[in-house]
Amino acid sequence: MDIKVIIMDIDGTLTNSKKIITDKTKKVLKKAQELGTVLILASGRPTSGLMDFAEELEMDKNHGLLVSFNGAKVVDCENGKVLFDETMSIEQGQAVLEHMKKFEVKPMIDKGEYMYVNDVFKNEIQYKGKPFNIIKYEARNNKFKLCEKDDLALFADYPLNKILTAGEPEYLKEHYKEMMEPFKETLNCMFTADFYFEFTAKGIDKAKALDTVLMPMGYKKEEMIAFGDGHNDISMVKYAGIGVAMDNAVQELKDEADEVTLSNDEDGIAHTLSKYMKGIQL
Repeated sequence: MDIKVIIMDIDGTLTNSKKIITDKTKKVLKKAQELGTVLILASGRPTSGLMDFAEELEMDKNHGLLVSFNGAKVVDCENGKVLFDETMSIEQGQAVLEHMKKFEVKPMIDKGEYMYVNDVFKNEIQYKGKPFNIIKYEARNNKFKLCEKDDLALFADYPLNKILTAGEPEYLKEHYKEMMEPFKETLNCMFTADFYFEFTAKGIDKAKALDTVLMPMGYKKEEMIAFGDGHNDISMVKYAGIGVAMDNAVQELKDEADEVTLSNDEDGIAHTLSKYMKGIQL
């Protein structure tokens, strides 16, 4: 069966280690759209963090879709229409933010063009033996302006798609069960990187968002191919007719995927699409 939908995570999958889409991968994905295939970017990032990549791939001219916040929101690139939007309740969001005060983590929430944090100057974690300005990294990658709020729990009087917490990997590994304990039955709580642990509404993942939006459009799972590298990509890689793990993916995803392709630094997406799609050549 012909591939009609290509679903891709961004960081570690679509982009290489320098956070860019290589010319080879870009060329293949533009050609796929010329052949009538729909592109979908599915990421833990907020919608604002997907827009530049969508424009670079000309998805706004080819009916592309953006799945953001790990599946909590879906937006049509062409007209900006929100097709799916699932948030935590205000009470749930405030409870998480209150609970996070007990831990050595940096919570981040967004509203409009702003990302809100407790302290823009207390912004570093130790990562791979070096200081890492995690607040700058998150804000710049997702086109947010920064704003401080002393009490995020008190400030968050609106529904949130996601609460992101950042911390040093060893600390998160040691404390994530305590962080999620009050919410493990009522919210989705997950690692999206070894320095990120986040909270979304119960039942939210990339596969649910895809199924909710794509099935009414008439697409079949057998017509989809999905690429990912992280734990939060497992649901969509299992959902698609062909689920592909990047060579740099976590082992848990490789175990669930139909196949493993080259790494994100070796144009793994382009390599696999050239194998499955007529008219695609490297």
